[in-house]
Amino acid sequence: MSSIKDRKKTTVLSFGAKKARGEKITVLTAYDCFIAGLLDRAGVDCILVGDSASNVIHGFDSTLPITMDIMVAHTAAVARGTQKALVVADMPFLSFQPSVEVAITNAGRFLKEGGAEAVKMEGGLEMVPTIKRVIECGIPVMGHIGLTPQSIHSFGGPKVQGKDDSSRAYLMESALALEEVGCFSMVLELLNADVAGEITAALKKAATIGIGAGPDCDAQVLVTNDMLGLRKEGFRPKFLREYADLTPVIVDAVERYICDVKDGKFPDKDESYGK
Repeated sequence: MSSIKDRKKTTVLSFGAKKARGEKITVLTAYDCFIAGLLDRAGVDCILVGDSASNVIHGFDSTLPITMDIMVAHTAAVARGTQKALVVADMPFLSFQPSVEVAITNAGRFLKEGGAEAVKMEGGLEMVPTIKRVIECGIPVMGHIGLTPQSIHSFGGPKVQGKDDSSRAYLMESALALEEVGCFSMVLELLNADVAGEITAALKKAATIGIGAGPDCDAQVLVTNDMLGLRKEGFRPKFLREYADLTPVIVDAVERYICDVKDGKFPDKDESYGK
């Protein structure tokens, strides 16, 4: 693995260039400076400050409760820990849906206050006019279609999209429209793999980022906590591959610490001052 100093900075233009070369793109989530730094050092192309922080950091059952102020704070922390990866901030529920003016103001906050280099906005055809204006203001946008978690109640739960002709047509039209207005990339979440492959092939510039959308997307994204085994008990979607199981490692370390403190073994002489 090359030194982080030797690697080029990933920008929004890198996505299209990698897509054109057929080079796969890697995306993971982070919500704090330390984890962002580890992902960056490992060589991930893009760090998404996901509104999934609502679930994995703040303990909510959905992404809906998290606020702009909290997301801006998470984004700023991630930006401080990142040198080479592209930092993308996830715009939370009701931070862009009410009006174009609201969307521009809040997207701008992520760049101005949070240090992000792009924002992610959920929605297909219905959100294209808003996304177009945000991009025209000089704010790069990553789209997000398929299962859009901020509309989870409309979907009736986490259901795979693109199963029927009307859904497939809507997804393709949305993807093409998002590319047309300037999205440099777009997340395809919980899509039939063949539909995701068709969309990926149809897009000439915008890179697709799959999560539960099969292997043909230009990029893949996972929630870092999930792929490290730091997830809620019972949460195991089909698309999740765990690359580590850190939960028992952490529990074991804490249990040993508790025992050492209770038994008077910590701190010892070498860990104390003036003795």
